[in-house]
Amino acid sequence: MDQISIREHIINNFKGDDYDSLRKAIDESIEAKDEVTLPGLGVFLEIIWENADQELKNQLLDIIKKRVEKGLENEKEN
Repeated sequence: MDQISIREHIINNFKGDDYDSLRKAIDESIEAKDEVTLPGLGVFLEIIWENADQELKNQLLDIIKKRVEKGLENEKEN
Protein backbone atom coordinates (compact mmCIF):
# COMPACT_ATOMS: atom_id res chain seq x y z
CA MET A 1 0.00 0.00 0.00
CA ASP A 2 1.36 3.42 -0.95
CA GLN A 3 1.65 6.01 1.77
CA ILE A 4 0.57 9.53 1.03
CA SER A 5 2.70 12.29 2.51
CA ILE A 6 1.27 14.98 4.73
CA ARG A 7 2.11 17.47 1.98
CA GLU A 8 0.17 15.49 -0.64
CA HIS A 9 -2.74 14.97 1.74
CA ILE A 10 -3.04 18.68 2.47
CA ILE A 11 -2.79 19.65 -1.20
CA ASN A 12 -5.34 17.01 -2.21
CA ASN A 13 -7.64 18.18 0.58
CA PHE A 14 -7.88 21.65 -0.95
CA LYS A 15 -7.96 20.79 -4.66
CA GLY A 16 -10.97 22.38 -6.27
CA ASP A 17 -11.54 24.84 -3.43
CA ASP A 18 -12.29 28.41 -4.41
CA TYR A 19 -10.57 31.50 -3.02
CA ASP A 20 -13.16 31.99 -0.28
CA SER A 21 -12.76 28.41 0.95
CA LEU A 22 -8.99 28.71 1.02
CA ARG A 23 -9.14 32.03 2.87
CA LYS A 24 -11.63 30.61 5.37
CA ALA A 25 -9.42 27.56 6.01
CA ILE A 26 -6.36 29.76 6.58
CA ASP A 27 -8.24 32.24 8.79
CA GLU A 28 -9.79 29.47 10.89
CA SER A 29 -6.44 27.71 11.28
CA ILE A 30 -4.78 30.88 12.52
CA GLU A 31 -7.67 31.89 14.79
CA ALA A 32 -7.81 28.45 16.40
CA LYS A 33 -4.13 28.68 17.41
CA ASP A 34 -4.16 24.88 17.22
CA GLU A 35 -0.76 23.37 16.52
CA VAL A 36 -2.43 20.57 14.57
CA THR A 37 -3.00 23.05 11.73
CA LEU A 38 0.64 24.15 11.55
CA PRO A 39 1.69 21.51 9.00
CA GLY A 40 -1.05 22.70 6.64
CA LEU A 41 -0.01 26.30 6.98
CA GLY A 42 3.57 25.20 6.43
CA VAL A 43 2.59 23.53 3.16
CA PHE A 44 0.83 26.71 2.09
CA LEU A 45 3.94 28.75 2.93
CA GLU A 46 6.06 26.30 0.94
CA ILE A 47 3.77 26.75 -2.08
CA ILE A 48 3.97 30.53 -1.76
CA TRP A 49 7.74 30.51 -1.35
CA GLU A 50 8.35 28.23 -4.33
CA ASN A 51 6.25 30.46 -6.57
CA ALA A 52 7.25 33.88 -5.25
CA ASP A 53 9.61 36.28 -6.96
CA GLN A 54 12.48 37.77 -4.96
CA GLU A 55 10.51 40.90 -4.05
CA LEU A 56 7.70 38.88 -2.47
CA LYS A 57 10.21 36.64 -0.67
CA ASN A 58 11.86 39.74 0.77
CA GLN A 59 8.48 41.08 1.91
CA LEU A 60 7.65 37.78 3.57
CA LEU A 61 11.04 37.66 5.28
CA ASP A 62 10.54 41.20 6.55
CA ILE A 63 7.14 40.31 8.02
CA ILE A 64 8.48 37.13 9.60
CA LYS A 65 11.59 38.83 10.99
CA LYS A 66 9.59 41.66 12.58
CA ARG A 67 7.09 39.25 14.12
CA VAL A 68 9.76 36.88 15.41
CA GLU A 69 11.53 39.80 17.06
CA LYS A 70 8.34 40.56 19.01
CA GLY A 71 8.18 36.96 20.20
CA LEU A 72 4.97 35.74 21.70
CA GLU A 73 4.18 38.99 23.54
CA ASN A 74 1.08 39.67 21.40
CA GLU A 75 -0.31 36.19 22.00
CA LYS A 76 0.05 36.61 25.76
CA GLU A 77 -2.05 39.79 25.64
CA ASN A 78 -5.00 38.06 23.93
